[in-house]
Amino acid sequence: MHTHPEFRSISATYRRFGVWATTLSVGGFLVYVLLSSFVPGLLNERLIGHLTVGLILGLAQFAIMGVTAWLYVRHMRKNVDPVARRLRAQLEEREAEQQQRRIPAGRRFRTW
Repeated sequence: MHTHPEFRSISATYRRFGVWATTLSVGGFLVYVLLSSFVPGLLNERLIGHLTVGLILGLAQFAIMGVTAWLYVRHMRKNVDPVARRLRAQLEEREAEQQQRRIPAGRRFRTW
């Protein structure tokens, strides 16, 4: 099964998306941390009342994670799940054929 071209395409698609999603998530967090370390004056700028740029960017981390999770689910449903279902059906067909060819253990030795 590991040598099947569709299985390899699933693995490659999964890896590509994983790299992209990790870059987005970790990159967003890293930008926030670097800004808070090297440009604290910018993050302390007030927008409305007690709401600062830093607080907005901190809350944006939740949005980035939510968008990343939503994109992951959408990507898997669209690109990976149909191929995985097709491969699973093929594998189950092969196993059923092999099962039919086997002689049950009880009939082989005429026990009981």
